[in-house]
Amino acid sequence: MDFQLSDDQRALRSGMRDLLGAVFDRDRLRAAVERDGVLDRSLWRELGAAGFFALRLPEEAGGVGLGLPEAVLLFEEAGRALLPGPLVATHLAAGLVKGAAEGEAVVTAVAGGLPVAHLAEADAVLLVGVEPPAGEARGAEALTGEALRAFVAAARPVRSMDPLTPLHRAPTGRVSAMETFRVASERTRADAERAPATTERTPAHAGRFRFEAALLTAAEQLGSAARTTEAAVQHAGSREQFGSPVGAFQAVKHLCADMLARTEPARAAVYAAAVTGDPVEIAAAKLLADEAAVRNARDCLQIHGGMGFTWEADVHLHLKRAWLRAASWLDGAGAEDLLAADLGSAGRLPRSSAAYGRPVPEAGGGG
Repeated sequence: MDFQLSDDQRALRSGMRDLLGAVFDRDRLRAAVERDGVLDRSLWRELGAAGFFALRLPEEAGGVGLGLPEAVLLFEEAGRALLPGPLVATHLAAGLVKGAAEGEAVVTAVAGGLPVAHLAEADAVLLVGVEPPAGEARGAEALTGEALRAFVAAARPVRSMDPLTPLHRAPTGRVSAMETFRVASERTRADAERAPATTERTPAHAGRFRFEAALLTAAEQLGSAARTTEAAVQHAGSREQFGSPVGAFQAVKHLCADMLARTEPARAAVYAAAVTGDPVEIAAAKLLADEAAVRNARDCLQIHGGMGFTWEADVHLHLKRAWLRAASWLDGAGAEDLLAADLGSAGRLPRSSAAYGRPVPEAGGGG
């Protein structure tokens, strides 16, 4: 079986890298930091026009008609570029929330008890709640209109370690979130005939949202790990100490080699999980990608020395974003529990949509 990327996949990845280099270069990254992470709507629309969000929609629905492996390649490039915003949630909401596929709507998500990214700027919020009982089909709710405004009003801002990712603490738990929606709906019931709908119920299973979101987040982590590896090697080759490049010293060589040794197994795991869609493989990929992104950023920062903590280098931004992503959708403890449960069972989870219905440990929300 050939797991090499096809020519079309390589062209897709290369095209996205070129696009992001043109529309989100280092100057635009710095400008986003200066704006405290406020989203650039024109950039969001450019991503929509390029098919970033509609990539997996069928062609008859106005999408590109590609699959999860291709989406992983695009999110890997987004991670390399430190592209801000709730990319994962908006991608998953394409075709489910009006305007998401075209980049006209910003969609974030609430899943678990972690803070919600870019809530103040969101046009819709996906509520990915507690998994339904086995055999029961239930979609994810999307808050819009008056319900969204009430939800945002009930949330409170919290300090974010990543200057590109503003965070809010949502009403605690799914019950509180849905109570907010219920109250907002009652407020507008009298005007229901005149007012637009305040919620959209998607046909997607909440379990599918979580696992696919975890995989796409792992792809972002993979892109970040690869970029910090490149940055470390470049700096080690150009920075001199005692008359020699710092990369000539054995300790620095070992750090760079370790970074590559973490990145490539993570890449294999992420790509394989994108092909199989197996929740257990997604959990393993998330673990490996999280470790690669966080530890590579820390090693890259060490190779840069004190300069790594300053605005002259982007590595500290990669580290802060990697910390946030590691806690999103499926954190380390949740992934380990899922892997341990699978190892202790008689067989693996079935590679089918039914696998998404299996209860998973509580996972964080995210963009």
